[in-house]
Amino acid sequence: MLRLITGIPGPSGFGSASTAEQVTERIDATNLTVIITGGASGIGLETARVLALRNAHVIIAARNIEAANEAKQLILKDNENARVDVLKLDLSSLKSVKEFADNFIALNLPLNILINNAGIMFCPFQLSEDGIEMQFATNHLGHFYLTNLLLDKMKETAKSTGVEGRIVNLSSVAHLHTYDEGIVFENINEKISYDEKKAYGQSKLANLLHANELSRHLQAEGVNITVNSVHPGLIMTNLFKYSGVQMRILKLVTCILWKNVPQGAATTCYVALHPSLKGVSGKYFVDCNGYESSKFARDEALAKRLWDFSCKMINDFEKA
Repeated sequence: MLRLITGIPGPSGFGSASTAEQVTERIDATNLTVIITGGASGIGLETARVLALRNAHVIIAARNIEAANEAKQLILKDNENARVDVLKLDLSSLKSVKEFADNFIALNLPLNILINNAGIMFCPFQLSEDGIEMQFATNHLGHFYLTNLLLDKMKETAKSTGVEGRIVNLSSVAHLHTYDEGIVFENINEKISYDEKKAYGQSKLANLLHANELSRHLQAEGVNITVNSVHPGLIMTNLFKYSGVQMRILKLVTCILWKNVPQGAATTCYVALHPSLKGVSGKYFVDCNGYESSKFARDEALAKRLWDFSCKMINDFEKA
């Protein structure tokens, strides 16, 4: 807590006050291609801007194409040499996820880094077009499916280039506040027991469990791809649209704990690019430093169950 409040750097040399530009200073990403989901606004946009500044080829994957193109123009305005492309992706729709993956693969580009950044938070109960609770569908299952669809491309790129691939899942400290059993497998789509905050925490726990289980799979295969999770910090972004007044009151009371957007994107950029993390996988990062996640997040049996549960949902969709 003291480091969070004061911004004192941790063992990595960075801390809560570090910005995305600072943690990537002097890093050349010229030969890297990056996909960032939700890169049209907030910390996703800042992540896209900074990775483009470091010469990466950035693909902004976004539901709102108009906003994504505006984000691209903002990046190009400050950096005319930036390599930025836009592709449509609605993570709440498994059909859209499949179309995005097909469209990206058709471009015949390499894929070095996948940043699963997009999400929704605290929304009222609703089901996705696939009949899945919206926060679980968007924050976890959409990213789970996207990662699976792009994994062969990432493996191919890592093997052909010899450059380590990296997958970054944006989780949250909110993963601590979930349902009593962690993931309510039998009641994912249950409206009566739905709690928007616990459902959000559940989806963020799922992001962590997904990253940890995928990391174990890739390590067992000997694949040169790491998978890690990050908590970006408390930042007032569009995520709070469903609880604006409540969260603004909270921000007023806890103002010293909040970050600005450049600080909020720092941990993502650090984990995605920094050479000191070569070979580091299956970890959770807060303020650009390793941090112990919850007991649920470290539960390998729970991670395996979520993996199998998610695969079944995807298989049911593909068979339909």
